[in-house]
Amino acid sequence: MTLPERIASKTLVWTWGFYAFGSLYVVGPVLAWILGALAVLGLYLGPAMREDLRPTGPIPAMIWLWIAGMSVMLVALWVGHLDWNLGLKGTIKSSIGWAKGWALLALFPLAGAILQINRDVLIRAHCRLALITLIITPILFVAPMIGLPERIFTSPLKAVGGPGPEYFTVYFYTLDPSTWTPRWQFYAPWSPFAGLLGVIMVLFALEEKHRGWLIAGCLAGVAMILLSKSRMSLVALVVASVGPRMMPLLLRTWAWMIGAAIVGSMAVFWTPLNNAITRFWSAFKSSRADSTRVRETLQRIAHERWEAEAFWFGHGKVASGTHIVEYMPIGSHHTWWGLLFVKGLVGFLAMAVPFAVHLCITLKDAAVHPQGRLPLGIMIVFLILSMGENIEIEAYLMWPALMLLGIHLREMAERAPRISPSAPAPQLQPA
Repeated sequence: MTLPERIASKTLVWTWGFYAFGSLYVVGPVLAWILGALAVLGLYLGPAMREDLRPTGPIPAMIWLWIAGMSVMLVALWVGHLDWNLGLKGTIKSSIGWAKGWALLALFPLAGAILQINRDVLIRAHCRLALITLIITPILFVAPMIGLPERIFTSPLKAVGGPGPEYFTVYFYTLDPSTWTPRWQFYAPWSPFAGLLGVIMVLFALEEKHRGWLIAGCLAGVAMILLSKSRMSLVALVVASVGPRMMPLLLRTWAWMIGAAIVGSMAVFWTPLNNAITRFWSAFKSSRADSTRVRETLQRIAHERWEAEAFWFGHGKVASGTHIVEYMPIGSHHTWWGLLFVKGLVGFLAMAVPFAVHLCITLKDAAVHPQGRLPLGIMIVFLILSMGENIEIEAYLMWPALMLLGIHLREMAERAPRISPSAPAPQLQPA
């Protein structure tokens, strides 16, 4: 393996080791800036670098768009702090938070696109992490049954600062406040996020060529999804695993004919189908009614206050919530409403534009090449995640997925046909 491959692989395999010391929130940003610096240094020095650190090519246009978007995000943060007189100390603190969150959405894809990191190495490392997860899961599962405490300890690394102490705390499990039943978050700070990490683990495992590692990755991912009791993860598992594999059908005439027949049949079956969908959605929301109510209230308050108080650059930071939202911060639990509240329309577009363009790129490539399936699945998971979580504060654990998005852009560039300017134009042959 090259040096960047060794760094990425060993960091991923040692995820549980870092979690045991409560240091994952520190490791993610440090890894991003180290690999990002290696990529920039390689681009600057070129042939002067050792062979395994030389860049694989120029920075793809999509990476430039992510860099521009995250830079605009930082500017929106500064302007929001100025508008609301949040002070120099608050601005510095939030800028450091940007470097540990939003910046990672550009740094990891940059590293994947420029450094010599093979996707197979990342996939195998993810499956090794899955095997370790399978070994640890029985211990976590029996912990509440034998009376072990929820929390093991909180790392002193919390002194470096972060969104909350849960990012530095090591848990066996947590109790759902609405049902007082155990939920497991594995190495994530809370259970729904662990479920979506399980979905990503399954997506990586489905690309593994060795059947044993494939089974280990799928079993560990499904265990994380089921034990986290996350509704979003169940939806994401189906959509993100099946959807990309259905994309090639868009290029098949017979698939369009079947689709047209199904659409035509809706005239007969629409009413019972609509009733079934409505009942399913109601049951889905009522399965954890308190959580649904809090999320909907947070989104409504964020929308109203953004539109009335800080349309262009937002409020600069999240605001404290009242008892009606169980004291959850306004601007949390939803990436897009959170962006509008904290960074206004400017910050919203800084994320929405590169995200939408990258999603379209993966949609197109998944339809024409198998290498596009995993990146599209990752983008679907990110889209679903953004509807119930804040992506930027979770990027430190999603770095393998972000890096693979950059690797995919490099693979697409390598697959693109190259025509030399001096080469003669191809001649048409008579039939």
